[in-house]
Amino acid sequence: MKLGIVGLPNVGKSTLFNAITKAGAEAANYPFCTIEPNIGVVAVPDERLNVLHDIYNSKKTIHTTIEFCDIAGLVKGASKGEGLGNKFLGHIREVAAIVHVVRCFENDNIVHVDGTIDPISDIETINTELILSDLEILERLKARLSKNSKGDKSIKREFDMIEKIVEFLGQGNSARAMDLNDEEKGYMESLNLLSSKPIIYITNVSEEDVSNEDNPYVLKVKEFAKTEKAEIVVVCAEIEAEIAELSDDEREMFLEELGIKESGLNQLIHASYSLLDLISYITAGEPEVRAWTIKRGTKAPQAAGKIHTDFEKGFIRAETIAYDKLIDCEGNLAKAREKGLIRSEGKDYVVKDGDVIHFLFNV
Repeated sequence: MKLGIVGLPNVGKSTLFNAITKAGAEAANYPFCTIEPNIGVVAVPDERLNVLHDIYNSKKTIHTTIEFCDIAGLVKGASKGEGLGNKFLGHIREVAAIVHVVRCFENDNIVHVDGTIDPISDIETINTELILSDLEILERLKARLSKNSKGDKSIKREFDMIEKIVEFLGQGNSARAMDLNDEEKGYMESLNLLSSKPIIYITNVSEEDVSNEDNPYVLKVKEFAKTEKAEIVVVCAEIEAEIAELSDDEREMFLEELGIKESGLNQLIHASYSLLDLISYITAGEPEVRAWTIKRGTKAPQAAGKIHTDFEKGFIRAETIAYDKLIDCEGNLAKAREKGLIRSEGKDYVVKDGDVIHFLFNV
């Protein structure tokens, strides 16, 4: 899973990226500090793996990962190439979801590219550039379809769908905010429009406001996020930078002192899984304990295919038990089998979050 971190210059993108990935991307108080996207891979925390590691005395524990891409700050005119905009928009096209960092703090020492703190204006600036880029692509597609239609009903249907999207975008709306049926959603996905990508808004606040639920800037972003069915995470990038330097025990104490329930990274990961409708299943044993990320609703053969394509092709059945029930049996599979807790599931079984699975297959 690849997430692209975007935002106007000097909103705290690279500071946050450094903190959550410890990748050491340059962070400076001037626009276009980031030109080529910085990449950082983060392990997804999952306490279930640690518990199973201890039970099975596993040689390896492998967490699933998220790839974060720190994309340079966008400005007005990016869709026309301003501020190296075309290059930056190309990087956004490659990600599964957008993480939009929005400045929600006052600080006279950090310049704002537009000279004033207005998170909704900042959001609209970037969304507008994504929309304009999408409209350019759609107009080219319309022109091509118009030439080739010649009474073809399927092309006419596609042309009408594009017209519907263009009209919606032309009103200043992002494609992700459209109400679509399943067929239309499938077509929208095939277009890979920038403004249709799922989005998480990260409101970057000051240390004093990190536990303040009444920050007026944050409240405005929350209201806007509802219109796009977007996720929102409140963080202080400076605090996250401090947390990144601490041990696990020190981190917990530090967060507790500040009244923060969990780190910004963990909040972001939860929001990402929720937004993209992802879950994890687990394979466990003495050689290794490992988490595998799949789309909610994935059936057993396709889940097995995440491990190896041969597992999906030769799938016979899946022996599975819910993590909680396995822990109730202290990880003892024989005991779990005696209690009838291990199920034998076929090709139509829909894998659930936390399933501990052993796949049987023909080579």
